[in-house]
Amino acid sequence: MKKSVLVVALAFGVSGAFAQDLTSKKGEPILPEAEDWAISLNADPIFEFVGNAFNGNTGNGAPGVNWLNSNQTIIGKKFIDDKNAYRVLVRLGFNSSSYRNFVTDDAQTTAPTFPEQNAEVEDKFKMSSTNIAIGVGKEMRRGKTRLQGFYGADAMIWISTSKTKYEYGNVITPVPSGAGQTTTPTSTQWDASTGAVLGETPDGTRDIQNKSGMTFGIGVRGFIGAEYFILPKIAIGAEYGWGLGFQMMGKGKVTTEEQGLDGSGTNQVAEIERESAGSSKFGIDTDLNQGNVFGFKGSNTGTASLRVTFHF
Repeated sequence: MKKSVLVVALAFGVSGAFAQDLTSKKGEPILPEAEDWAISLNADPIFEFVGNAFNGNTGNGAPGVNWLNSNQTIIGKKFIDDKNAYRVLVRLGFNSSSYRNFVTDDAQTTAPTFPEQNAEVEDKFKMSSTNIAIGVGKEMRRGKTRLQGFYGADAMIWISTSKTKYEYGNVITPVPSGAGQTTTPTSTQWDASTGAVLGETPDGTRDIQNKSGMTFGIGVRGFIGAEYFILPKIAIGAEYGWGLGFQMMGKGKVTTEEQGLDGSGTNQVAEIERESAGSSKFGIDTDLNQGNVFGFKGSNTGTASLRVTFHF
């Protein structure tokens, strides 16, 4: 009988201990509390660092889930209580890149004598982009241990634009009248997405500027995920979602440098501006295909992501 009483008392004691709030050895609460703030970041670099630290293979990759990595979005949270939080999703991206390349100077009419080199002029290429995304949501949580489940919904809007601009060292001469003049000057061919030099060719029709129409999108998504608190107020987890989105792109403008005959039959060079048509798309899908639904999340989507969340 005494043994039975002892076992029952021990069972109640153990269950009572597990029912208490989780705290560290220093008395710090492990789980988030009311009024806590939190920020979620991509956890892939952490796993890459740990993996590379314990073997000689520096090419180790992180686990194959990455959601924040593809859309470059930061998630912030404000806890109402220990089970509910408001979320804010933010991406503010402003990028500008300039590239230069030397090409043969068409004005050079005689071959250089060694060790002299061919005269060159400079071509320039610049591309810029803006990506702004803002979202708000509500997160609800379940679980009484270090392992916490969560679910909720987000609403988002996003705006993006892009522009490329070209400058050339050799000029187009519509009616050549002297040495070194040409209607097809040597010009750099650029990869408009990366800035890489594709080559140099004689070109009598050249791009001057390409400006995309502004992209505007709205979307809502539900999400579900889980995270494990490895340290007080520090958790690693993953999130998946499903939602719908609508996105439209306005008309863009393409400016080219071209030549043609005017009313008197004389060849002329002019900058010609043309509009490019806009577009729109609507989708309902999981985050596995979110690039087709939520435009600000980029095209390299296909998974959801491991993230590390800090609470303070």
